[in-house]
Amino acid sequence: MTGFSDSAQAMSLVAFSAVATITLLLCVMTGPDRDDLDEFYTGYSSLSAMRNGLAIAGDYISAATVLGTGGVIALCGYDGIVLALSTVLSLMLLMFLLAEPLRNAGLFTMGDALARRMPGRAVRIAACLVTLAALLPLMLVQLAGTGQLLAFILGFSGDSLKTGVIIGLGILMISYAAIGGMKGTALIQIMKIVMLLGSGAVVAVLVMNRFDWDVAALFDTAARQSGVGPAYLRSGLEFAGGPYPRLDMIASQLAVVIGGACLPHVTMRMYTASSARQVRRSMSWAVSSVAVFVLIITVVGVGATAMMGRAVIAEADPQGNTAYLLGSRAVFGPEVSTGETFLFTTVTTALFLTLLASVAGMILACANSLAHDVFAARARSMPAHREILLARVSALAVGVPTIFLATLIQHRTLQPLVILSFCVGASALAPALVYSLFWRRYTRTGLLCTLIGGTLTVLLLMPGTNLVSGSPVSAFPEADFNWLPFTTTGLVSIPAGFLFGWLGTVISGRRKAEEQRRQYEAVEGWILAGAVRRG
Repeated sequence: MTGFSDSAQAMSLVAFSAVATITLLLCVMTGPDRDDLDEFYTGYSSLSAMRNGLAIAGDYISAATVLGTGGVIALCGYDGIVLALSTVLSLMLLMFLLAEPLRNAGLFTMGDALARRMPGRAVRIAACLVTLAALLPLMLVQLAGTGQLLAFILGFSGDSLKTGVIIGLGILMISYAAIGGMKGTALIQIMKIVMLLGSGAVVAVLVMNRFDWDVAALFDTAARQSGVGPAYLRSGLEFAGGPYPRLDMIASQLAVVIGGACLPHVTMRMYTASSARQVRRSMSWAVSSVAVFVLIITVVGVGATAMMGRAVIAEADPQGNTAYLLGSRAVFGPEVSTGETFLFTTVTTALFLTLLASVAGMILACANSLAHDVFAARARSMPAHREILLARVSALAVGVPTIFLATLIQHRTLQPLVILSFCVGASALAPALVYSLFWRRYTRTGLLCTLIGGTLTVLLLMPGTNLVSGSPVSAFPEADFNWLPFTTTGLVSIPAGFLFGWLGTVISGRRKAEEQRRQYEAVEGWILAGAVRRG
């Protein structure tokens, strides 16, 4: 039961076309109509706390999260549920530790937040490069997966069609970022999260009704259908093939929790809040939305295994990326009514919109950083209209190579790229933000060492992990240069990122550290309490 009916495919195609048209029109209608930087970068902070919170949740829940996490839940049970819960914990970390200081310190980009107490082009350029290093892999994953996902839903298999889908949707996503700016992409994120939660909640209710609202029966059936028995409900199944499964699991959770909280396309939403109170309320909405989504994807993922069996899901996709769709389809049974077809179309459309919105937000974050931190920082007073034009051109400069690379890697296993993004966030951006926002003696040298050292550590270690080579499900199954016995680099690279920052500060000398302490004290009330107006 992995195929979809002709009526479902036809309805999905019509819905996809309608969504693409409507969202593009929304971006045109809500995009900045004047050459005003605050309007383009933050939308004048005009969104309410609820809408901003939904936009944050939309940015945070990417297509990789929906499909990848749903697949891990369906195939690995307990380990997948822990991974899903880690996404909520990550957003709570952002909420309680970083959200308000980021909003107070930042203006438009990650470079603004880091350069608040340590101004200079080197800091801004490093922040831009790390932003690109963190988000480019995630963009590639979602663009490359678009062709495979739509082929699966619509029933075509030609490589040229898949490549055409990637190119067409890539152009659409660039348009969202360039035309809509922050406000336009925020509205798309809101549409996405409402559709995703609404359709998913209905499917989850149907799954629970199928098992008479007996949670124990749902999980017991899934364990029997998994082919591994009780191991499905115990930790370690996902990492059972490695020599250190416990450590591997801890490293993966650290990368998700710490890295997910610091990815630039999520943190940029903090700058759109008009006050510290609003950022707190926005994050409350975001955390609540993500928590509901985690509950939904857990029920649907486990339900897919219970109704179809782990072998069927793995046969459709070894990574389980189609499990969410398969579970949504299986709950209707062999005979599907018109209403059920409409509901399934809503689910597929929500996933389609998730792909569009996720990449558009990431392109916008990268384009904003390039325009504001690299190009505009060169000129003392660049006109607003020119900087906005540069941001739009930057969206094109980021998007076109991303589309090209996505067409090249679409047939490879893409999980290493997801892990790469989270590891860069956890090993470079997280130490840089924590130190720069809270450590008084932190120096510019320490900041540059954190950003560059943390990123390089991840890039050097990642090729040695078992996701890249050495196993049948790795990106290069025909090769074996696997020397790091872990799935992620987090166990080594996260401590290394913090260590680089500390060493760089020590190397700077006591006089420089004292100077930085005095500079930090001058803006401490601004950063930690918002005591001074931003601007």
